[in-house]
Amino acid sequence: MTEHNDIQRISSNQVMSAVTIHNKTVYLSGQVPDSTSQDITGQTREVLMRIDQLLKLAGTDKSRLLSAQLFVKNLEDFQTVNQLWIHWLQGQGTPARATIQANLVNPDWLIEIAVIAAQP
Repeated sequence: MTEHNDIQRISSNQVMSAVTIHNKTVYLSGQVPDSTSQDITGQTREVLMRIDQLLKLAGTDKSRLLSAQLFVKNLEDFQTVNQLWIHWLQGQGTPARATIQANLVNPDWLIEIAVIAAQP
């Protein structure tokens, strides 16, 4: 793959980059929990914390979210995830969002979240 000077990639491997930045827009790959023994609350909190960390690394934060895609394994977890999401945003502007029920690659993952944000 050819690198371009106007595209910045952070934490890349042969498959993907955790963060890609182009034209002051920050794209995060889908974030999943490390601690698969946790319930939906623990896994969601871990993923949201990782999103905060990656956005900071990219020079932005959740107040500048443009879009979010939430992939939830079990639909019965939808309300719990929504409450955690609302608490995490704490009055920030809400992004465009899609929530999808999905069988995730690791059967122990209960959630995966991908976001797009603007840089200041």
